[in-house]
Amino acid sequence: MSTVREVEHMLFDWAPRELAMPWDNVGLLVGDPDGPADRILVSLDITEAVVEEAVRTGAQLIVSHHPVMNCTWHPVQTLRSDDRQGRILRALIQNRIAAICMHTNLDAAEGGVNDALAEKLGLQDTKPLTDEKIGRIGTLKCEIPLVDFTRFVVKLLGCNGLRYTDRGRSVHRVAVGGGACGEYIGQAIALGCDTFVTSDLKYHDLLDTTEINLIDAGHFPTEDVICPVLAERLSAAFPEAVVQRTASHTREVIQYCMKEN
Repeated sequence: MSTVREVEHMLFDWAPRELAMPWDNVGLLVGDPDGPADRILVSLDITEAVVEEAVRTGAQLIVSHHPVMNCTWHPVQTLRSDDRQGRILRALIQNRIAAICMHTNLDAAEGGVNDALAEKLGLQDTKPLTDEKIGRIGTLKCEIPLVDFTRFVVKLLGCNGLRYTDRGRSVHRVAVGGGACGEYIGQAIALGCDTFVTSDLKYHDLLDTTEINLIDAGHFPTEDVICPVLAERLSAAFPEAVVQRTASHTREVIQYCMKEN
């Protein structure tokens, strides 16, 4: 029988705690370290629907990318049933479901979020975008027009849509940053990239950046690529455990309305 502690140790061997940003909250955030982990549910986020799915399927542990508790986003002051986060935490505790979250440490880790994103988009000869190993840069097999690349991104990442700027450059040397990586646009430019794929870009990122094509492919699509990798690694490390990807949190929530001609 595998335990929650053993799963946490395995994940930290892959994505060490030291790789996490100082503000981040990673590791076992809810539950008993010595509790069983024979049924594991993998999800990008721990939502109410994901917790309900864990209860329904008998999962004892949820492994997610985004922390169920992160004081930078949502200070945890209460455990009230009339608060969304409170309901999630109460349900986890009441049903004895543990939660392990691997966030910015998994962004930086070899084989983590950004390597998975780069591989999904067909980048070769990749290397880290930043000194902290956040993001990756690489090259496509051949240079292609930007409009063709945007369609390629939508198809491969399952985006509902995307935002982009066309700076008159075809696509060959590409930077990627899973999640919100707009702060690294300067590094992508300095490393000679013609295109940067990330998410959550601000208006002035898109307006003021003229040296490089920017593609905002959405937070969920640029990070959910890690979930099949997580499930595969967990299954390999704990072959007697049942590891499943969530069936209730599989697409981004953002919808796009197209302009009528």
